[in-house]
Parts: sequence; C-alpha cells; structure tokens
Amino acid sequence: MSFGQAIRSGFSNYVRFSGRARRSEFWFWVLFNVIVSAVAGLLDTALGTSYTTEYGRSGGLVQSLAGLALLLPNLAIGWRRFHDIGKSGLWWLLVLIPIVQIVFVIIFIVWACKDSEPGANRFGPNPKGIVGPGHGGPFPPFGRSSAYGPPGQS
Repeated sequence: MSFGQAIRSGFSNYVRFSGRARRSEFWFWVLFNVIVSAVAGLLDTALGTSYTTEYGRSGGLVQSLAGLALLLPNLAIGWRRFHDIGKSGLWWLLVLIPIVQIVFVIIFIVWACKDSEPGANRFGPNPKGIVGPGHGGPFPPFGRSSAYGPPGQS
C-alpha cells in the first residue's frame, strides 16, 4: 500500500473498527500524523497561536484541532492493526492510560512491526490477500534465498 492509498484508507475508514489494517497502512498513517503535526506546529507559530506550559509542553490551536480531527481515525487504524496480528482491538485502548502508556507503547511498537497473520483470522481476511510464503511478491520472504539460488548455479 502506498502513502496516498494509506491516507485515503485512513479517511475512508474514519471510524471503522472492524477488519484489519496492514503494516504499511498503519505506518504510513503514523507518518501522515507526524507531517500533519509538524505543519500544524509551524502554522501555530506563524499565526501566533502556539503556547508553552510551565511543564515545557507546547502546542497550539491548529495542532489541537488537527489532533481532534485525527483522534477517531487514529484509534480505528490502531484497532484494525491489532486485528491484523490476531489481537483484540481493546489492547489499543491502553494507549489512553497515561501510567501504562510508556510500557505499552514499547510493546505496541513491537506488535505493530509484526507481519500479518497468514490467511484469514477471526477479524477477517488477510488484507494482503496472501495465504503464506511464496506469494510471488517482488522480494523473497525474509530469511529465504532468492529464486536465482547461490552464485554459480543457473
């Protein structure tokens, strides 16, 4: 899935908590959030709507509005990403609990980097549309040699 496809999917599935989301869809959506946040921060600075708290946190009106607009799709895509690795989407709600957040973010990053469960799982069909190794993609699966074999063999 390309960056543009991931963004379209994020908005077209704005509040869809069923189904599955591929790694590429999730991580491109995370990148989109980083870009939106940076642009919103620059706009806040240019417009004079940014602020800094006594605790060193900063933000602004544009960043707050962007965060609010992206809250539901962020929750939905994280929920679907958990489904893709065979976990309940309820795990994603732990990201909202401040004390648990730091530990959970580390666990979630590991889980979010996992490949899809092959084939269908209880949350739906594999979004990649593959059933296992040797799916005919442009690169061999990780840890496998290429179709050409070792050097010197035809």
